[in-house]
Amino acid sequence: MGVIRSIISGTGSYLPANILTNKDLEQKVDTTDEWIIERTGIEKRHIAADNEATSDLAVEAALKALESAGLVPEDIDLIIVGTSTPDQTFPSTATTVQYKLGITKGAAFDVQAVCSGFIYALTTADNFIKAGQAKHVLVIGAEIFSRILDWEDRSTCVLFGDGAGAVILSAHTGSGDNHDQGILASRIHSDGQYNDLLYVDGGVSTTQTVGHLRMKGREVFRHAVVNLAAVVKEVLEDTNLTSEEIDWIVPHQANKRILDGTARKLKMSPDKVVITVHEHANTSAASIPLALDQAVRDGRITRGQVLILEAMGGGFTWGACLLRW
Repeated sequence: MGVIRSIISGTGSYLPANILTNKDLEQKVDTTDEWIIERTGIEKRHIAADNEATSDLAVEAALKALESAGLVPEDIDLIIVGTSTPDQTFPSTATTVQYKLGITKGAAFDVQAVCSGFIYALTTADNFIKAGQAKHVLVIGAEIFSRILDWEDRSTCVLFGDGAGAVILSAHTGSGDNHDQGILASRIHSDGQYNDLLYVDGGVSTTQTVGHLRMKGREVFRHAVVNLAAVVKEVLEDTNLTSEEIDWIVPHQANKRILDGTARKLKMSPDKVVITVHEHANTSAASIPLALDQAVRDGRITRGQVLILEAMGGGFTWGACLLRW
């Protein structure tokens, strides 16, 4: 008897048209193009237009993912949006996306795990599919971080950008071993004691303001490399696979130094890491599906290959998903 697996049947992404380069930032804050590239690998970031909301970015990515999967909006049973920058306090951005796509059935909700939001959303969607409660799930990571940045804080405003990425997760029957196509293992974690290392200094029930992003970068870097390497090892152990059998790591695109450090800790070649951070900076929950969509569309990722998706974000939250494409 077969088991239900969740396969990624389509991918899509969207970046706002407005581009802010490092050279542009030199005119705004006390920084240089050379410093930003050396410390982060970032060359530019996309900034949402004044009339663009997070749901607008999400819908654009969703439409491309639907086209990629050969599906129409009516095929979707569930929408999960990973975001820390919702359109409104409530209702959820996912329900707004649902409305804009013309979907009136099923359910829609947001997941808030900051930069780990896409991994949390993907893991949640996988469990709905394995429970037989959904056949096709639209999973989106979408952010407009430019709206929560302090543009006078040179240590943070150079790091982030706006964008959205989406996948369609579809039910598929597998044999139950690690040769199956689809998600083979996922792990998510959190530890709230590290709140003060990466957070936004505003909130509905505290300051009644949106607030600005605050970060202690050195401490975040140290925890990120350790936590990401550990959670990748967990999903490898869950599937009895080794790092040598991994074809691609598709990580959260936070900082090239973190990506390189994680690869070294796992003793994996940096050539196996999909890197797009130089093109769009840290887009939080959107960064993994943005990188995934690019690598699928340019032909790097092909059917049968083994991928690890991994992320860490404020909270701290972190997680990984291992799948066969």
